Amino acid sequence: MLRIHFTPADLTRIRLATRPDPLWEIVFSLHRLQTSQGRWAYADWYRATQDTLANTTLGKAVRRLLVPVVPRAAYFPDFLTPYEAAEGLGVGLAAMVDTPSARVAAEVRRLQETTGGPLWARSLVESRAREELGKALRAYHDAVIAPFQDDVFARIAAERAVRARVTVDTGVDGLLGGLAPGIRWRPPVLEIDYVEDRDLHLDGRGLRLIPSYFCWRTPVALADNTPRAVLTYPLRDTRAPAPEHPSGVSLGALLGKTRAAALRTLAHGATTTELAQYLGVSPATATHHTTVLRNAGLITTRRSQNTVLHTLTPVGAALLRTGTPRSAA
Repeated sequence: MLRIHFTPADLTRIRLATRPDPLWEIVFSLHRLQTSQGRWAYADWYRATQDTLANTTLGKAVRRLLVPVVPRAAYFPDFLTPYEAAEGLGVGLAAMVDTPSARVAAEVRRLQETTGGPLWARSLVESRAREELGKALRAYHDAVIAPFQDDVFARIAAERAVRARVTVDTGVDGLLGGLAPGIRWRPPVLEIDYVEDRDLHLDGRGLRLIPSYFCWRTPVALADNTPRAVLTYPLRDTRAPAPEHPSGVSLGALLGKTRAAALRTLAHGATTTELAQYLGVSPATATHHTTVLRNAGLITTRRSQNTVLHTLTPVGAALLRTGTPRSAA
């Protein structure tokens, strides 16, 4: 079990990631390639990735360079997921390259002691070797994660909307108590079902919460307790089936006054009841509108306890920015 100990100051310094962390998503997606557990939830991605990597130079690099240093095991090096990656892939890779050599050496040594990491990993103490690893990570991201980026961003945005609403309604207790199965909030300690037994004392540093698209079932924290603290956790619900391909009928139905108003309302997230009240229609009618918008790929729907929250997908946001629904209205 992992026990994260909060002080009163830490409770005021909880932050929820504003977008997917590209390096954590790379790590967890590599884990998805190493196990069949949860593969059904990523079936489309897995099939596409297998096709992309099969008999290619990138596929060989993934097997030779990436998987050995990111094993699906109790440990992989922290320097592969630097705090700075929250600002984007380029910034994260630069921070990885700039990691002090002494820290890299210690983490590589721990990798070899705990999981039998490759001997060549010792060369990562040299910045040039980390630059080459960074190139492989970027190529992997561009080839197998970027094509699914819209879905990743949409689901993380929906998670943020749900957590923001929970925090407003129930405070920090509700936020920490409802993150994911296997996480329990027993103030002032957050208990997490984990691969090892240890304690993490925040001591005023606060905690960054990072929801992850490719994380499956088990939350993950940095192995070293001394850097800025983060906790990555899986999205609470299972992957929803992809929306039906937008048909002429669904897109045509969108171009109406009420549905355009619904789309604008959902730009900031709303429940079915709130949407019905705003539009002045019955909940059943609001549900019909959200179904059409969802089938057109313009919104996503998340359930949190007894609440159903609707938010825009990147496609819906882009359509809203063009002014098409407003013109139709």
